[in-house]
Amino acid sequence: ELTRDLLSDPVRSNWVMSRIPMGRLGDPQDVASACLFFASDAAKYVTGETLAVDGGWLAT
Repeated sequence: ELTRDLLSDPVRSNWVMSRIPMGRLGDPQDVASACLFFASDAAKYVTGETLAVDGGWLAT
């Protein structure tokens, strides 16, 4: 719902999609997987970090 207006405009939607190296929008499972990592023992020595779950948007 948060991106409905943006993605309903073909010009803006194409621009957004061209900026995502993974080639797709993220879904709730992508965010849940990141949260699960931070809540797991695999992250027991990780503190004060921000994990961008953005398909590579920040890398472009």
